[in-house]
Parts: sequence; structure tokens; C-alpha cells
Amino acid sequence: MAGSQGRARFEVRVTPRGGADRVDGVADGVLRLRVAAPPAGGQASAAVCRLLAAELRLGRGSVRVVRGAAGRRKLVEVDGVDPAALRSRWPGLAV
Repeated sequence: MAGSQGRARFEVRVTPRGGADRVDGVADGVLRLRVAAPPAGGQASAAVCRLLAAELRLGRGSVRVVRGAAGRRKLVEVDGVDPAALRSRWPGLAV
């Protein structure tokens, strides 16, 4: 995915203290993630950004939480990726 142009926004549902950092799939158009980090102090949001950047082979600065930093549901914005590529990678994702 690296090298793609564009910007995409999509919702994620995060399970903090989930034992490991991983993508669980898509449900109802929302990407479900688990992160090992606790929710305190923005650690889970930072882990979400690191996980998505690694999954999409992008730099950490290309992924940011734009809404819901303190909650389980977050709106994430990703630079350098085409929305169609995200839908191809995670079918059912509402981008």
C-alpha cells in the first residue's frame, strides 16, 4: 500500500488490553482492532496508530486519530492510501 496517493477516514473499534496488537476484521463497516496497551494516557490510541501504520506499510505520522481518542470507537485518518485499496484489504470497511 505504500506509495499510494490519497487520504482516507474510517472508524475503528478498539479493545485495549487485548493481549496483542492485531486486526480482528470488519463488522458493520467498522474495523475491529485489539491492542495490548491500556486505555490510560492515550496509550491505546498510540498503539492503534502504530498498528495501522505497520499493517499498511506507512510511516507512523501517516495515521492519526481525529475523533474518539478517549473512547473505544475512533475515527482514524490515513494519508498516502487510496480508499479503494483499504476496501480491497478489509472487505466491508466503510471508507
